[in-house]
Amino acid sequence: MEHDLKELINKCDLAIKKEDLDTLMNYYTDDAVLVVKPGMIARGKVEIKKAFIAIAEYFNNSIVPTQGEMTILEAGDTALVISQTLLAADKNDSEYSMDRRATYVFKKNSNGEWLCAIDNSYGTDLINK
Repeated sequence: MEHDLKELINKCDLAIKKEDLDTLMNYYTDDAVLVVKPGMIARGKVEIKKAFIAIAEYFNNSIVPTQGEMTILEAGDTALVISQTLLAADKNDSEYSMDRRATYVFKKNSNGEWLCAIDNSYGTDLINK
């Protein structure tokens, strides 16, 4: 049986691909953190939405994220997701790898729904920057 988070992350990837940012924001906590790129962090849904608009523009509105191998470590209402995140886009000259080892932290809300609290598609590569 697939973990609920795998399906949720697939929904997030689809919302990113479609640039349906209102739907995407429903999957984040109010105080979520997004690593936009090493050295640049967006905090909260307003900043995260603006960051995704800029990311879409950077990739010529063609970004398609998908997940490869994924490990989920769950403890109570918190889960760490370690995932191979693959990015495809019409832009081929990005200074960052399009094959990443992402780390995501999810928290369950009072309704038992998983929400992303930390979205770090760069994973441990952040310590190398």
